[in-house]
Amino acid sequence: MALYATAASVLAGVESRRGSIKGLVYASSFQNVKQLYALVCETQRYSAVLDAVIASAGLLRAEKKLRPHLAKVLVYELLLGKGFRGGGGRWKPLLDRHQARLKAELARLKVQRRVSRNEDLLQVGSRPGTASQVPRFVRVNTLKTSLDDAVDYFKRQGFSYQGRASSLEDARALRGRCFLLDPLLPELLVFPAQTDLHDHPLYRAGHLILQDKASCLPAALLAPPPGAHVIDACAAPGNKTSHLAALLKNQGKIFAFDLDAGRLASMATLLARAGVSCCELAEEDFLAVSPSDQRYRRVQYILLDPSCSGSGMPARQLEEPGAGTPSKARLQALAGFQQRALRHALTFPSLQRLVYSTCSLCQEENEDVVCDALQQNPGTFRLAPVLPSWPHRGLGTFPGAEHCLRASPETTLTGGFFVAVLERVEVPSSVPQAEAAPEPTPSAAPRSKRRRQAVAPGAQPRTQPRTQQKGKR
Repeated sequence: MALYATAASVLAGVESRRGSIKGLVYASSFQNVKQLYALVCETQRYSAVLDAVIASAGLLRAEKKLRPHLAKVLVYELLLGKGFRGGGGRWKPLLDRHQARLKAELARLKVQRRVSRNEDLLQVGSRPGTASQVPRFVRVNTLKTSLDDAVDYFKRQGFSYQGRASSLEDARALRGRCFLLDPLLPELLVFPAQTDLHDHPLYRAGHLILQDKASCLPAALLAPPPGAHVIDACAAPGNKTSHLAALLKNQGKIFAFDLDAGRLASMATLLARAGVSCCELAEEDFLAVSPSDQRYRRVQYILLDPSCSGSGMPARQLEEPGAGTPSKARLQALAGFQQRALRHALTFPSLQRLVYSTCSLCQEENEDVVCDALQQNPGTFRLAPVLPSWPHRGLGTFPGAEHCLRASPETTLTGGFFVAVLERVEVPSSVPQAEAAPEPTPSAAPRSKRRRQAVAPGAQPRTQPRTQQKGKR
């Protein structure tokens, strides 16, 4: 009875305003007041969860005319209820605008509380110490600002800088308006979980990149020096590409490939906002790129982050239906593509160092793919021993697998991730030096079809036509 009394008061609060709950046009779904009360009662059960999601998504700040009680009912129905099937009225377009963000924040909450079902959120609640709290990681974009300037800006805004973290516990204990410097990555700031910086002026200006720590590892471990030539084989959405450009200081060249035209266009916008000028984008299948093409003869570094099941990233699972626990058939198809992509990458003649990464937890997409590549190149490449203090290592499925890195909310306070660094055992005599070499002349044999390409502002477009071959992505 107490729950119904609370629900009645919430419902009364909503109905006291113009645009009452009946204005949601629920007539097709809710035939009587009893059903409406049931909806509000369920909303009340999830009240704390909905408060956390709405706050982290910034919904009430973005939609100032939306009242808190009504927002809870709407978000409940969107995320946990029937999803406005056949209704929603004038509120449906509003929720559609924020749907992806709200779903992503619900997934993030599940990661933080180490649960997989919505119902489990009620059991976990918000009790401290019951689950890992994945912090909000923020990479300072050194193409546009410096770490010191970013820290000073936050301090002027009333944030308390706690210096460099000494352990995961320092990050886990963050509360309120405090922030830390990550102990491993030099330009990575750490804020409390659910800190919302999407409307922050430094983020909007491209000075900050909101990127999980595990997602920062591939570029950081590839570590190309300024002036190097790099391939980003499956580049969209572009956060890792912008990180590579920052490491290169916009000196050298990044060849970035992706087959999805829409994602590539969004990536071009992201790179422009981040001030990247050394990147050439191409809408092309990486498997169709010829290692013997003279354009790539100076490529000594490759970052390969191929399409994967996304089983380590709950936010992606919600945004991409079917990206959760993959079927055996889908896993085999993904692993087959990943094996082909990694084998292909290792055939570039000047390659010295390659990072293979996924946001998957599946052995088939991780250790098995790396083991296959090493068996295909015996004595040519090896796994580099990196970050010996990293607490979560690769599964011991083959000798040397302990050099691979894994990440998870429980062990590293990050999203789920896998990273392997492969390096050439011997330097081939044909490898040119970074300083050498006038730019190569285009191949004499023209191709029959021109591929589409998008070029980030400031980058030079390609002039030589290339064939485009669709591949699995």
